[in-house]
Amino acid sequence: MLEQHDEHFFRHQYASLVATLTRKVGVQHIALIEDAAQTSLLKAWELWKVSVPANPEAWLHRVAHNALIDTLRKQRLLTPEDHANLPLQTHEESANLAGDLDDFLHLIFVCCDKAVPQPFSLTLVLKVLCGFSVKEIAARLFISETNVYKRYRRACDVLKKRSGYFNILTLAESSERLDSVLCVLYLLFTEGYLSYSKDGAIRRELCEEAIRLAGLLASKDFCQKPVIMALLALMSFNLARLASRQSESGELLLLEEQDRSQWDAHRIAQGFHYLKLSAQGERISRYHLEAAIAAEHCRAASFAQTDWASICRSYQQLEVIQPSYLYRLNRVVALAEWQGADAGLKLLLENSPPTWMTRSYLWYVVAADIHRRCDHRDEYKRFADLALKCAPNEYVQRLIKRRFNSGG
Repeated sequence: MLEQHDEHFFRHQYASLVATLTRKVGVQHIALIEDAAQTSLLKAWELWKVSVPANPEAWLHRVAHNALIDTLRKQRLLTPEDHANLPLQTHEESANLAGDLDDFLHLIFVCCDKAVPQPFSLTLVLKVLCGFSVKEIAARLFISETNVYKRYRRACDVLKKRSGYFNILTLAESSERLDSVLCVLYLLFTEGYLSYSKDGAIRRELCEEAIRLAGLLASKDFCQKPVIMALLALMSFNLARLASRQSESGELLLLEEQDRSQWDAHRIAQGFHYLKLSAQGERISRYHLEAAIAAEHCRAASFAQTDWASICRSYQQLEVIQPSYLYRLNRVVALAEWQGADAGLKLLLENSPPTWMTRSYLWYVVAADIHRRCDHRDEYKRFADLALKCAPNEYVQRLIKRRFNSGG
């Protein structure tokens, strides 16, 4: 029955459908491919309530393939000769990135086309391949939902002008796009680690898919770079702590509330292994510094024994190499733990938050917490109320309520 195939199954199949169909007809038809994939999934939702086919994956791919071919023919974008050749399309160029990379990862590279501004290609990939909703993308990128639609349409318009069945990439082109691809994997993991979805606070399958794809990249000669090892270290440290981030009843837990005996020692060891491999060359990326912060949390025997001074220094470096108010907020929290609430408040008040930050609950949570510690009752209540109002789902709302109610 349909209940056997939950959201995770459909999300994975959607990405698989898009990747496979793109290999067949080319990234220039990405909008039509997305429509065909959605058609297949909608039909499955209707028909599988009665009976699920013996091979659900094959059924979905056949329905999506037929829907796409029909549309291409009606729009005169595909000749009968093209259709006959579709299953046979390959490319034997030795420099092709695809090699033994799966279609999904290769398609991320294809969509991160240099002709498409990175913010637009990032939006496209998150929506089409990762299955993020417009609301989730807006929250992750700190933009409005209207801007998500605009970026998506702009990316599709650029890719429509592309030709070729699957856009064969040279190693040079692939290397140029690597930073954009790593950003996609980072956001995919981040959404799994603390989801903005209404359906769950933690989506482990997204974290595991992101680390799988990063590991697949790291196995390629052209991708054996310190920055990828740093990203793998960051993912490993955070994945090690995932099981302890929720109570048995499903409530999100703060770092100081977590049972560290539940942390995965094997994953932590992997994290330190990757961190060591990342310590090569002269470039220090955001992933290096974020991994160093995650390593400090994993290294500490307890919350009280955390090296907050080291964490503050890492966030300060992050503000230099990757300017973002998010890093400033995190430094405020770390500084308050290290030198006290007054020091944290002073740093918080040095700069006003950018407009995009005031749409996020994160800013209000930090402001409320610092004012609460400083016993500024009116400011604390105002910011706590705004944090609740901006929370992306009920899981984060409950965490905010528990955090501040327990603090008076």
